[in-house]
Amino acid sequence: MDSKTLAIELARALDAKKALNIRVLKVEDLTTVTDYFVIATGTSTTHVGALADEADFALSQQGVHPLRSEGHDGKRWVLLDYGTVIVHVFTKEAHDYYDLEHLWADAAEMPAAEWMKPAE
Repeated sequence: MDSKTLAIELARALDAKKALNIRVLKVEDLTTVTDYFVIATGTSTTHVGALADEADFALSQQGVHPLRSEGHDGKRWVLLDYGTVIVHVFTKEAHDYYDLEHLWADAAEMPAAEWMKPAE
């Protein structure tokens, strides 16, 4: 699966579990670390954990597993590293504090219309 498709699938999985403020940032021209960041906010630490679990589960159904993950203990910021895509799921407070969108302001944002599933 290419990195753009992976980012879209991850954003859709987060959206399916009611993540807030989902952003898909193309950072491949800005860093050699990854191609995309998928950033989302949960309403509580429980929701953050559920969002990360759903993203992991949805992709594992397609045979794709993260290379590593961090933050499951505190669930204020859970990171799932898929190599070419890194998922960041935050509580609102952690999201506001780390403000990755500001830090990566030069990144191109994928419009939600590209990753949102059409209404059925």
